[in-house]
Amino acid sequence: MHFTRRDLVWPRVVTPFMREFSDLFATLEGRLDEQGVPEGQPFLICPEGRFDVGLNRYFSVWLASSPWNTQAAHARDLRTFFDFLWSGRGGCGWREATPEDRAAYGWWRRRDERGPRVEDSSWDREVSTVNQFYLWAFDQDLVRANPIRQRSAAAWSACSSGGPGPSRQVPAEASHTGPRRDVKWLPPASYRVWRNVGLCGFDAEERPRRAFRGRWAARNAAYADSMIRTGLRLSEQSALTVFELPPVPAPGSGIVNARAVLPEAIAKGGSGRAVYWPVSLLRDLRDSMEFDRQEALEYGRSRGSYIPTRRSLLVEDPARPRVRMGGRWIPVSRLDAAERRRLLVATPGGGWEPAMVWLNQWGLPMSVSGWKQVFADANVRCAARGVDLRATPHTLRHSYAVITLELLWRGHLQALGEMNERQRLTYQRVFGDPLNWVRIRLGHRSASTTAIYLHTLQELEMRTRLELVPEGTWEAPGFSEEGWRELPGVAA
Repeated sequence: MHFTRRDLVWPRVVTPFMREFSDLFATLEGRLDEQGVPEGQPFLICPEGRFDVGLNRYFSVWLASSPWNTQAAHARDLRTFFDFLWSGRGGCGWREATPEDRAAYGWWRRRDERGPRVEDSSWDREVSTVNQFYLWAFDQDLVRANPIRQRSAAAWSACSSGGPGPSRQVPAEASHTGPRRDVKWLPPASYRVWRNVGLCGFDAEERPRRAFRGRWAARNAAYADSMIRTGLRLSEQSALTVFELPPVPAPGSGIVNARAVLPEAIAKGGSGRAVYWPVSLLRDLRDSMEFDRQEALEYGRSRGSYIPTRRSLLVEDPARPRVRMGGRWIPVSRLDAAERRRLLVATPGGGWEPAMVWLNQWGLPMSVSGWKQVFADANVRCAARGVDLRATPHTLRHSYAVITLELLWRGHLQALGEMNERQRLTYQRVFGDPLNWVRIRLGHRSASTTAIYLHTLQELEMRTRLELVPEGTWEAPGFSEEGWRELPGVAA
């Protein structure tokens, strides 16, 4: 698996063999531009070194508008399956794959003692990815059949009355564990412990440790706070520029949440939407940018990292965030994540600096993989301190959804309880459904995706009620065996 790259670095010692390709590399950037190939697009090379045009059209055509991390995830899953076909099935190519090959792959992936024994969730993702690819390949007449067997399944419906819904075809090789309703999330108190211990280096009692040397604790804490308070995805928040952050409202304005817009260009599936930033969070974030981000910028300037090159996209007037591309002005809001990493903004002193909000210790835009490592390190610190808490970026997104939905439903039901039937109908028409509001905030296309959080709330409610059952209830006289037998419908 490889990714397109324009700025290729030549070694210090160039061999005669490499000189034969010097003309090719010299025109590579122009050729990629002519074909409209974006920077970082994945492509697969077969073990014999051949480039399969039909296969790689899947990335250049079908997934062209998908986020980079989605394209990379598809490329990794397809590479894993194709590598197995080649090495484990006698050099079988992806065009000749059969259901028997898929069955052998499933055995090695999930059951074989020498295999990776992946979790059901990972296997279901891989099956879904490969199935989507072969459905596309069959439609493009690249294969004669889809090697993944299909089965009929009833589509989920929020208005189902108990009868079977319309059927759809799904991969029969999925784990059949049903919808994944075990949402991992952290209540506010647990999140604060995880953040303080894992990101800020506190001890298990949430007291500062002198031995902790985390220079970027404030930046990391601000990033995590932003995720759990806004519900943004990892890829979305990592691609924010200073132009997407709303200004901090003036003291005494009465504004609790500042509204901003997440551009479609960096939202998964083009789900551009309004984002509500708590004012207290914005103040902490601005403080972090004033100190940690400025320190990173100073280091970047000292290394000459902000000198414009031919690949740089320059915002000459910060009051009008736009760049010149192809002879015309393009607003920053229309740039994707990869293009934003090339942004430089003019400073009052006549210099340049990155437009991205989140910078690493070298003053360059922080990568998605870098943030994943920050969370992994935080989990290691928690384990070392005896704190049984773990979190990923998606855990914080889940936490936002569960907590926000619970708070909205509580207020919604309280308001409805104080109204008559006609008032309730008017109220619901005006203010809508809390589930749909959270769906929009999360950028989900379907309410069925957001509905998994309703199950989490149901579990939370029932667990709370179970905790309130008085001690000794099961030994009470009313719960004796004789008493149960006297209840209607209980067999003797």
